[in-house]
Amino acid sequence: MNMTDTLTIAGKTYSSRLLVGTGKYKDFDETRAAIEASGAEIVTVAIRRTNIGQNAGEPNLLDVLSPDKYTILPNTAGCHSADDAVRTCRLARELLDGHKLVKLEVLANDHTLYPNVVETLKAAEVLVKDGFDVMVYTSDDPIIAKQLEEIGCVAVMPLGSLIGSGLGIVNPYNLRIILDQAKVPVLVDAGVGTASDAAYAMELGCEAVLMNTAIAKANSPVLMASAMKKAIEAGREAFLAGRMEKKLYGSASSPITGKFF
Repeated sequence: MNMTDTLTIAGKTYSSRLLVGTGKYKDFDETRAAIEASGAEIVTVAIRRTNIGQNAGEPNLLDVLSPDKYTILPNTAGCHSADDAVRTCRLARELLDGHKLVKLEVLANDHTLYPNVVETLKAAEVLVKDGFDVMVYTSDDPIIAKQLEEIGCVAVMPLGSLIGSGLGIVNPYNLRIILDQAKVPVLVDAGVGTASDAAYAMELGCEAVLMNTAIAKANSPVLMASAMKKAIEAGREAFLAGRMEKKLYGSASSPITGKFF
């Protein structure tokens, strides 16, 4: 990849455009191996489900994924209200010595895991005023995405499809509207199932993709992590290159003028 084509979030620059989660692996060793294979530099952690120091004496994820090597992105997975999400982010800041970058998600229910955008907007306002750099999981509604940007979120993360569904990008048209109007990075968050989904998100113009289940629940998580790394890079290069124009009819790939016979 072109090292000048970097991802910038909250003033920090990254060479990888793949962000990965840490849940659903069989153990910490598999987590570490898959994340290393992915090339990711930002790793998201569910504070309510993963020990990063709040439970003394239990295995600590930070022992295998050091904050010196990765940007740890605490997330509010499992929160169903703005109050719960804000409380969780403040706990993460305390555990990580003042860390400001967080991933906000407030879910409507545990059946669909669809975002509750009303509570998400409330939480975003509080967190931004409290000095957090907020990356926010949201629906693919362009109006809500713009409102979250205007509140001050540093990145907007619309779903490709429902969390853990593996359905890929089900509404590329809404995503393109969000991309057209955004002045902050737009990342697809949720729904990616395989490498072609990740490449497609990048070809649409997304700055990055965040995923967990697609890697962790593959038959070989480490191999899938490697595939996702390549897919993100290929999709980004294809976007920068600019695809050929689509045509209804065929056209010869070699010149038809100046034929010898």
